[in-house]
Amino acid sequence: MDRQTGRIVRSLSGFYDVQTPKGIVTCRGRGSLRRSGDSPLTGDMVEITVERGKGMVEKILPRRNSFVRPAVANIDALVVFAANANPVTEPFLIDRVAAIAGDREVPVYICVNKLDLDPAVDLIRIYENAGFPVIRASAETGEGVEELRSLLQGKLTAFTGNSGVGKSSMLNCLCPELALPTGEVSEKLGRGRHTTRHVQLYCLGEDTFVADTPGFSSFDTDQMEVILKENLQYAFPDFGAFLGSCQFHDCTHRAEPGCAVRQAVEAGSLEKTRYDSYLRLYEKSSQIKQWEIK
Repeated sequence: MDRQTGRIVRSLSGFYDVQTPKGIVTCRGRGSLRRSGDSPLTGDMVEITVERGKGMVEKILPRRNSFVRPAVANIDALVVFAANANPVTEPFLIDRVAAIAGDREVPVYICVNKLDLDPAVDLIRIYENAGFPVIRASAETGEGVEELRSLLQGKLTAFTGNSGVGKSSMLNCLCPELALPTGEVSEKLGRGRHTTRHVQLYCLGEDTFVADTPGFSSFDTDQMEVILKENLQYAFPDFGAFLGSCQFHDCTHRAEPGCAVRQAVEAGSLEKTRYDSYLRLYEKSSQIKQWEIK
């Protein structure tokens, strides 16, 4: 029996492709992993055994971070794709993903795609004002491709965003030989079809990997992790300058008098859509007890 260590580069229907120094080995997960509720994720470093050409994931090595949606582990950064046309991205979708990443101290980049269709002025303003690095992009014209390539260099990064926003198209721009399938966006429904069905890592050069992940819709946000309400304010980096200046030290930034965060929203120093997202997430977080979060 041969024991090896490698990284999962693809997860699909209970099978895991593990990149090892000897090549890619397709594995099943040991039953003890499933029983413990600790399923392997793309990006995981794992110990495997290989016997008679069949691989088995025996152990998941310690993770730096992990996410439910997108289902990835050990990432250095997250790129959230958005657009203001075909389909239009709701800011709450961006804010929920960005807050989860912020809670795990994972850097977030916002890639506003399809600028050939719509300049997305408001979307760009919101996230630049919130302090996120924003890449203005178009997979159709090539705008922003080299800027994005530079940001990805030397990192394991996950691409995420709503269906049809152009994640796979941008990966094809970054690495044309991938020739990933891309889908049409429904003009009637204003959303794309899921062309990416699983999470897979692609190598874009030395020490540079991108995880392409299935797109999601507003309905899928209910499947995402919930942040403890006590921690939520810290997951919004644009709130940072105002925290500690409220009249009450335990201010929840909802209805308390003398709230510096609410005053900043009223003064235009904080984007209202960001604050509205905070309120929606706080409501969800209030329904969860600390012991219910793994």
